[in-house]
Order: sequence, then C-alpha cells, then structure tokens
Amino acid sequence: MISNAIILALVGLAYAPATDGEASASISAGSGGIKTASSGDAKPPSSQRWIKRHAPRAGTFELGVFGGVLLPASDIELHRPTLPQKSFSAAAPEIGFRAGYYPLRFFGMEGELAVMPTATADDERAVLYSARAQGVLQLGLWSVTPFLVAGGGVLAVSSDDAAVGNNADEAFHFGGGLKIFFHRNVGLRLDVRDVLTPRLDEPSRAAHNVEALLGLSVPLGPWKRPVVAPPPPADRDADGVPDDVDVCPTKAGTQEDGCPIPDFDSDGVPDAEDACPCEASAEADGCPIRDTDGDGFDDPVDRCPGEAGIAPDGCPDPDPDSDGVQGEADKCPNQPETVNGFEDSDGCPDEVPAEIAKFTGVIEGIYFETGKSDIADKSRATLSEAAEVLTKYSALRVEVSGHTDNRGKEAKNRTLSAARAEAVKRYMLEHGVLPEQIETRGAGPDSPIGDNATKAGRAKNRRIEFKLLR
Repeated sequence: MISNAIILALVGLAYAPATDGEASASISAGSGGIKTASSGDAKPPSSQRWIKRHAPRAGTFELGVFGGVLLPASDIELHRPTLPQKSFSAAAPEIGFRAGYYPLRFFGMEGELAVMPTATADDERAVLYSARAQGVLQLGLWSVTPFLVAGGGVLAVSSDDAAVGNNADEAFHFGGGLKIFFHRNVGLRLDVRDVLTPRLDEPSRAAHNVEALLGLSVPLGPWKRPVVAPPPPADRDADGVPDDVDVCPTKAGTQEDGCPIPDFDSDGVPDAEDACPCEASAEADGCPIRDTDGDGFDDPVDRCPGEAGIAPDGCPDPDPDSDGVQGEADKCPNQPETVNGFEDSDGCPDEVPAEIAKFTGVIEGIYFETGKSDIADKSRATLSEAAEVLTKYSALRVEVSGHTDNRGKEAKNRTLSAARAEAVKRYMLEHGVLPEQIETRGAGPDSPIGDNATKAGRAKNRRIEFKLLR
C-alpha cells in the first residue's frame, strides 16, 4: 500500500499542471509559434518569494506516508476482556499512510491507517494498529503552514493470549503541527497529538496516549484543461483599441475611437473641462492654485487672502509689538504697552502720573489706634487725598495691604492687619471709590521693612501699602 502511494506521488509531481496563483499552460497561435499565456494576473512561481510560492491550494488531494512514535498510556484499557490487562512498552514505533481531500485551502478531510509493533511489559509481542478519519484546519497562506487536527476512529491490538489477546477500542484524537512545502507537490509534515482511549478500570474516563509523527506529503491537483487562446488583434499603439477600428492607430488614446482626449496644457484635465486650458494644474478644474497676497498661503486656506499675513492662518499678526494687547484694542500697535498698573489695556507706553505714584508703596500718614483697626483722625487728610485720586482715575485698581511688627501672637497680628486694610477700603468706598477698584490683604508680620528688634524698625513695619493692579 505504501509503495503504491509513493508511485502515485511521483507521477503527480511529474504531471500535475499549474494551479491558482501560478501560470497555467494555455496554447496560443501567433507569429512567434507556440506560446504560453498567463491565466489571470497572478505572478509565476519563480517571481514569488518562497514563503508564498507553495502555499496550499483549494481542490487538492493530499497523499502521504509517515513514521513516528506512540507513547501508550500506562492505564490504557486495550486487551481481551477475559484476559488481564498488561501495560505496553513506553514507546511504540509507528508507520502509516494517509489520504485526504482539501476543498478549501484552509480546510481538509483525511483518513489514516497506521501500524505500531510493540511488546507488553513482560516482553510478549503485540501489534497495535489504528484506522481513523479527521478534519484539518490550516492557515493556508504560506509555504510554511501551521494546522490543527481532530478526529476519531479505532485503536486495536493483535497478540497471542499470552500477551493481551485481540481487542479494539474507540479512539479520539486532537493536536496540531506544521507543514513545510519545498515544492508545489512535495512537503514535510510534523504532527503532535493526544489520542484518547478508554481508561483501565474507568472506561468512562480517557487515557492519554501521546503520538508524534513526521511524514512526507504530496499535494496533487487541482487539474485544469489547457486553454487555446485566439491570436490577439493588431494594436500598434497598445491602447486597447484594435487597429481596424482605431482612428489614431499610431497614437495611444483613451476615447472609444482610439484617439487621445484634447488637453492643450497636458495637465490631465480635458480642454472641454479645463477652466484654464493654457495653464497646467493638478487641480480638478485645471487651474493653478492662487496666492493673491503673496504671503505663501494659498487662497483656499488663507483666511485673509487679500492681505499678506503669517502662520497659522495667513492673516496679519494681531499683536506686532507682542505686548498682549491685540487688534483694534491696541492704540499703539508698534509700541509695546508699559505694564505698570496704569492704563495697561490701551497697548501704549506710559508713565504713572505723579499724583498716582504718590499713592503706591508705603503710604505715610495713615495711623490706627494702638492694637485696633480704628483709623486715627490725623489719617483722614491722607486717605481723603488718596480717595480723590482713585475717584479721578476710576480705571485704576489697587491692592491695600496691612502689615504689623512681630510682637504678639502671629494669628492675632494677621487678623489685625487684615482688619486695618478693610478699614482703609471702607473709608475709600465712603468717599466715592468704586468697590471693584480695591482689593485688600492682611500680611501680618510676613514682610518686614525694618528691624523688629528696634522700636524704630517696628514702627516702620506697622504700615499700610498701596499696590497698583493690572
């Protein structure tokens, strides 16, 4: 049986015709004699990389011989019921034959016959053999093809009664492996499987018998008949329009009459559809893209196409002096704003007027009752003048901060400094200053300007400060 399979494999290797993905033999008559014509647009095998050249094909038969080893389980239940069970040798050599049909390149059905000469543990000769059918699911994309296999059949033993007698059990198997096709009709195949048979003393459970096989596979087919192709009609300009109906037989064209479509500027847009027939362009309307203001941004993406600009949108720089005041709000677009808390939103350089500068920093002439937030009467002249300035410049915003020396508890000093700043704010509001012009802060002893170790230094630290805000 095995020798017949080998003969069939060699015959198939010699005579199997080309298949899908390869050049099929078709005969055509022409001035050069007999030629082979390609079936479809597939590349011939010689031009493909080996990894894809011999991938499995649909509609093929696959014959094979294999050898390997079966490792019978120690608890396998395979003996004549009237005889005691004996375990088999740890490894049984195996040889067999398989035949299969693959209707799809990813799936096939196979049948196998195998024989495994072995012996029992007490050296009595026995022969195991199997007959089974199986399904094969394979990743048939490359010359190296991984696969999964599952099926069932029988596992039988033939031996003298001195061994285990004769018996056959149902067997199921599953596993996987790898096929390596070195030629479209020759490949190696490696299988590793788990063969499940009834278990000794527990037939409802399975005994696991490991099987490893290495074999030769010979795919055959699919078979196609040669196709006789008629001689092609003459087409000197190779534009697909035969010379006998081509109005321009020596000039390749795209129209039904074989002539090229008129395109004066050769930009690929026919003159009949070209809005700019004398200017070459890759645009759909045949016209080049314009940049009206010459700023490097084409009109379709330029948000200001009539005015030269900069990235990212082609519009002029909204803040050329980079002072943070943009557009029409910047009254001095080419001169940066002086950020000093005075008219900082007009975008122009300026100086704080002297009457405002007088009321920035430490404000002299503001006094409080000792240890209290009550404003002393002698402070009213200074505070009234400050209120008058803030009322005059209603856009000004100031921070009023109260400060103390470090004598006493810090928390109490901080509360006192905040209360004194609030007292100043309250006075200002009573004299016409807007609430949004003033913020307060109780700094306590955190920011001394004098030495707290001296009486004069402590007096300096007990103060009210004004700070212009933006």
